[in-house]
Amino acid sequence: MPTHELYANDPGESRWTVPASGAARFSWEYDDGRERLLALYQKGKDKQWDGQRRIDWELEVDPYDPLGTPDEAMSLYGTPYWAKLTERDKGELRKHYASWQFSQFLHGEQGAMICAARIVESAPDLDAKFYSATQTMDEARHAEIYGRFLHEKIGMLYPINDNLRALLDDTLGDSRWDMPYLGMQVLIEGLALAAFGMIRDTTDKPLPQRILAYVMQDEARHVAFGRMALRDHYRQLTDAELREREEFVIEGCYLMRDRLRGVEVLENFGIPRAEAEEISERSEFLALFRKLLFSRIVPCVKDIGLWGKRLQQAYVDMGVLEMGDSNLDLLMAQDEEIAEKLDAERFAAEERERVAEVRAAIDEGAGGDG
Repeated sequence: MPTHELYANDPGESRWTVPASGAARFSWEYDDGRERLLALYQKGKDKQWDGQRRIDWELEVDPYDPLGTPDEAMSLYGTPYWAKLTERDKGELRKHYASWQFSQFLHGEQGAMICAARIVESAPDLDAKFYSATQTMDEARHAEIYGRFLHEKIGMLYPINDNLRALLDDTLGDSRWDMPYLGMQVLIEGLALAAFGMIRDTTDKPLPQRILAYVMQDEARHVAFGRMALRDHYRQLTDAELREREEFVIEGCYLMRDRLRGVEVLENFGIPRAEAEEISERSEFLALFRKLLFSRIVPCVKDIGLWGKRLQQAYVDMGVLEMGDSNLDLLMAQDEEIAEKLDAERFAAEERERVAEVRAAIDEGAGGDG
């Protein structure tokens, strides 16, 4: 079925054209590069995988409870609207929320693919171009996987959120070569990683858990790439140039904070937008969720050297300044380990099944001889 027919809301035109600006840069130095970045490039090549094969698409998903979301995590929980919902209505609400979340993941991954391709084009150094080429493939795989999950397992999509669209527009419309790094690798990818991780660690549904874990294994490399490249570049910038980047980060963080409220979902259940926004603001779970979403962004921003007073004050206002002391390397290492553990568990289970089948066949043969 065409995607257009699965959208819960009209997405408008089937294509969105963003005017591009900036220069394509060639490098004639083919025998030089940063050792750490080239090592990351090698890892990017070694870790390529096929979403058709690594993921068991035969795993069933209940579209009316695809993530095992508890009642308390629903923004309507505890409101008069919740009391009026039937069990069927609650299942429909869970379906819409999961569709909305994974649709934003999908749109964000397409944006990441385009930004990674832009980095290939505009980055001045060949080692960065090499790694970005592997990331472009990663992001294509992620978009493919999220699209398949939404089409085959949930059967519904949501259009791109206005705030995500605005940040992508700002990121892609800026002529400075480092802005796709900053907008995508640090802000959008950082926020997505935190959202992926929260769902991965709380869902009891095997298919979305594995999808998120495998995607996060790739994203850990992407964020490491952005940190390396930007840290090196920002050491060379003037105070005025750093302040410009910090302003971009501040605006982007407010957009991202306001992105993940799911107001569109509540509107589809007949709740006026102003009231839907108020309900979302009052939700204790959503407030905690939005705060934890910055667990990957804040330490990364600090690490690359953007930590002026105005930026720190913005994080104070958002209640996330203390996250700047988080150990980002540890979080990324854990992302890698979780994906590898899921693979090991799956392969062990498959091996047990294979051994059991062989034994059954031997027993059957032995019985026939008798």
